[in-house]
Amino acid sequence: MRKFDTKVQHLKYKVLREVAKEAWNGTLLEHIVDIPKKIVPGKTSTMRCCVYKERAILAERIQIAMDGDDGHIIEVIDIACDECPAAGYTVTDMCRGCLAHRCEDACKKGAITFDQNHVAHIEKSKCVECGLCAKVCPYSAIINRKRPCQMACKIKAISINEEQAASIDYEKCTSCGACVYQCPFGAVTDRSYILQVVEMLKKAASDPEQRVYAVVAPSISSQFSYAKLGQVISGLHTLGFCKVTEAALGADMVAMKEAKELTEKGFLTSSCCPAFVQYVKTAFPNLAQHISHNLSPMAEISKYIKEGDPSAKVVFIGPCTAKKAEARLDTVKPYVDAVLTFEELQALFDSRDIEITELAEAPLNHASYFGRIFARSGGLTDAVRQALKEQGLDDFELNPCACDGIEECRLALLKKSKNLLDANFIEGMACVGGCIGGAGCLTHGDKSKTEVDKYGAEALERSISDAISAL
Repeated sequence: MRKFDTKVQHLKYKVLREVAKEAWNGTLLEHIVDIPKKIVPGKTSTMRCCVYKERAILAERIQIAMDGDDGHIIEVIDIACDECPAAGYTVTDMCRGCLAHRCEDACKKGAITFDQNHVAHIEKSKCVECGLCAKVCPYSAIINRKRPCQMACKIKAISINEEQAASIDYEKCTSCGACVYQCPFGAVTDRSYILQVVEMLKKAASDPEQRVYAVVAPSISSQFSYAKLGQVISGLHTLGFCKVTEAALGADMVAMKEAKELTEKGFLTSSCCPAFVQYVKTAFPNLAQHISHNLSPMAEISKYIKEGDPSAKVVFIGPCTAKKAEARLDTVKPYVDAVLTFEELQALFDSRDIEITELAEAPLNHASYFGRIFARSGGLTDAVRQALKEQGLDDFELNPCACDGIEECRLALLKKSKNLLDANFIEGMACVGGCIGGAGCLTHGDKSKTEVDKYGAEALERSISDAISAL
């Protein structure tokens, strides 16, 4: 087992690996029904009530792994979402059966009843989840039990439907993937472009005119801890990518453009995190006009690649499920052909039996320090400040607000919408820690800002201008 955090993550990886392996061999449709049995052999279940349910859920996973361009990016596998306790307000064993019955008096719907021992109960058919009973209970015996996916979704896009399964409100969802990682049963998952990438690489292997470029996010420095970064880059070349380019170079380009745009408009919110951008549009539409008009670093460098090689295919590799949604946008689709997470890249390596620890190191040096630190919260702000300086615009007084996680983003946007925030630049990162905390990472432990800055310091180009001029 690779260095994944959970067995759920490992199971997802095994599905992706087997799907990719059959795709490389051209036998996917022929062997698709055999994959669940290969992953869960025999007649003994490993995680569910029976082996047949495990395989049925795996079949659903396989289908989602094959449909990168269909449906929503984040999907709920209904048959896998049935093990969580009932959500909502519940009376615990802390109830003392008191005489006051404040909970009953507070409930406007008559949902509180009492058994023969005077212990309170909540009738779910009548309860509207207002929480008034919990507020007045002197023993704090009534709690609001939320499911892990609901707690993970800070924008309240997840509810529980009549079948007691998770339901996603796609009008609110930003495809950030927080629910995917937090669901302990793997009932929420993201669609994959892994088949499309395999087909691109297979065509490139037989036709020299077909070239596939890999664009790697700077957060790759915090991944694949069992190997060296140069070995990961060699692994990408071994897979068949003709060239590996840093998205950090796109970050350098965006920093310069965004800094200039900021001086022209006076107030700006960043455009680099697609989950943040979508959140502004859906939750604070009055501020949407202030979103930077620049492309994200992923799209900016992909556009540059395609301008130099119109026949190129570009695959972005990073920690972000929301990038999959961004790649579908009309403004981005011409430049980015597919998006893979680091989880999916690991599956792709293993589908070809590539042991990257045995490979020689290949270089990845082009972007500046400032482009690379986009991987962590506050990095974009530092880069914009530097870009103002390098363009002779440092007389503009930058007053930034760097938001670490969607909850900080919500607070900053709320204050700005009410004219209670004097910042003229809001950097929004939906994931806590920035991109290094993305849902598609191999591991999700605390990532050190120092580690990211150390990786940035290894850049050969000392300024943003130097990195761009080296193109």
